[in-house]
Amino acid sequence: MWIRCALAAVSVFAAGCASGGGSDAPRAAPSQAWTVLFDGTSMNAFRGYKKDAMPEKGWTITDGCLHRPAGEGGGDIVTREQYKDFEFRCEWKVAKGGNSGIIYRATEDHTFAWETGFEMQILDDDAHRDGGKAKTSAGSLYDLFAVSKDVAKPAGEWNESRIVARGTHLQHWLNGTKVVDVNTQSDAYKAAWKASKWTGMPDFGTRLRGHIALQDHGDEVWFRDIRVRSND
Repeated sequence: MWIRCALAAVSVFAAGCASGGGSDAPRAAPSQAWTVLFDGTSMNAFRGYKKDAMPEKGWTITDGCLHRPAGEGGGDIVTREQYKDFEFRCEWKVAKGGNSGIIYRATEDHTFAWETGFEMQILDDDAHRDGGKAKTSAGSLYDLFAVSKDVAKPAGEWNESRIVARGTHLQHWLNGTKVVDVNTQSDAYKAAWKASKWTGMPDFGTRLRGHIALQDHGDEVWFRDIRVRSND
């Protein structure tokens, strides 16, 4: 594990857009470079949600990976910067039964990041109860849109996630496959929202700029090669 984690940030970053791409994906402007948010050695690009610094417990650097051990608390962490139009990439894996998420365009004017931000689900579909529901399985736009294809790898294996946000157009990519493609102004989105749990949260999904959060759901999860490029 040490070799894989320590070298991943170098090898995958060097591959750039060659991994997980697609001809129909909205792309950042060619002049925009990738910003590395986690290179295996520093958490300086992150802080705790509604905090000035990283939580004192719950998030560590382990063998070159950003690691959230099970049961230690700490809360969600967010990027120090906010993003409007962007492309975000990372690799993640969960322990058996694990649950986490990547929440984006989240603001800090509510108690939780998910009260404003969309979530790309991170999950062990095989062992977690949410894996039995298409709209809450790995890669989904949580409780709104199911993945178009089941390409998630099982617990203990690395998955590559990619989120592309351009205005009201959102895409989720998982392991090189586009699994969610939606415009939040469309009739399909409006119908999905009305059928979701988000109807009781009037500010959910209304922000066009916000932080990218890594969710603390109480379970063990690892992240590596975390990077973003903004097209603001």
